[in-house]
Amino acid sequence: MNNRIAKVLRKTKETSIEAEINIDGKGIYNISTGIGFLDHMVEQLSRHSLIDINLHAKGDLHIDFHHTTEDTGICLGEAISKALGERRGIRRYGTSSIPMDETLSQVSLDLSNRPYLIWNVNFSKPKLGEMDTELFKEWFQAFAQSLGVTLHVWNHYGENNHHIIESCFKGLARSLRDAVELDERKLDEIPSTKGKL
Repeated sequence: MNNRIAKVLRKTKETSIEAEINIDGKGIYNISTGIGFLDHMVEQLSRHSLIDINLHAKGDLHIDFHHTTEDTGICLGEAISKALGERRGIRRYGTSSIPMDETLSQVSLDLSNRPYLIWNVNFSKPKLGEMDTELFKEWFQAFAQSLGVTLHVWNHYGENNHHIIESCFKGLARSLRDAVELDERKLDEIPSTKGKL
């Protein structure tokens, strides 16, 4: 198999972003978005998926965090999609349940090239640090759309908002790790009866 690495540059009037990933990495990351809590979440994504992520973003944070949050999701999804190519040989599906103290969240995904997000996550506070909690859905939506992944995120229960969203990112990471893994028995095949994803 070819090296599954990719680099994406995105420059708009609202943001300037560079994302570089290595799917077959070790979970090494260098994240700088200007949003501390978002950095922390993308670090969790890298560490627990074992995907190396270099992500540097400059955005119009003087307005709010919306554009930077959404566009980093777009860039990371696009980079992973680019690195996967035809998605030949991958396991395609992944599911993970992540407990964090009082919280339990589940993430299931299909690297089907059919983007869809089911988001069953609620927060009791409008902000975590300086970040609006409503922006997390925007990040997952942008990520799902640009990656081409059917993505179901479900927080079963929890009280601590930090634990709730962190368990969602860790669940995404572990599910993604399983889905992008190469199936030694089907390395030359696209995992679909259609012959294409």
